[in-house]
Amino acid sequence: MNHLLDANTLIEAKNRYYGMAICPAFWQWLVLKNGASALSSIGPVMDELLKGNDELAGWVKDNSDFFHSTTDQDTQLAFAQVAGLVAGQAYSMKTGAMEEFLAGADPWLIAKAMTTGATVVTHEVLNLHAKRKFIIPNICKELNVPFLNTFELLHRLEARFVLPA
Repeated sequence: MNHLLDANTLIEAKNRYYGMAICPAFWQWLVLKNGASALSSIGPVMDELLKGNDELAGWVKDNSDFFHSTTDQDTQLAFAQVAGLVAGQAYSMKTGAMEEFLAGADPWLIAKAMTTGATVVTHEVLNLHAKRKFIIPNICKELNVPFLNTFELLHRLEARFVLPA
């Protein structure tokens, strides 16, 4: 698992540029790359996506192997490191930002990346001046976890969605 996908990468793809009806090849490509251990996601992301009652939730159910557990000891220890970093910065953030961040999948995504050497894939953008909420790229940067967005991932993995001639 070289790349770990944030929920927003799948939600944005479904809602905008890779809708399941207009670009089924994208969703097939995800499954193929997962089979080649090039990308995946985690259980807490799966849980977030299953809350939607839509075609993405159906895809998630059909591809549950795409999502890896975060219950292993290494990920649990890395989560504690992420939580400690966030707690140390909570004083400079909006009230409740720490609790909101730690309640979601994002810290688990970063923790899993820390234990596997994976790159986090997210649409969130590095903003070292953010004060409203904790964002994945900021935490990744502080923990030396690489991150990129969906389009950078597509280039890196040389995705090709070509119609037959």
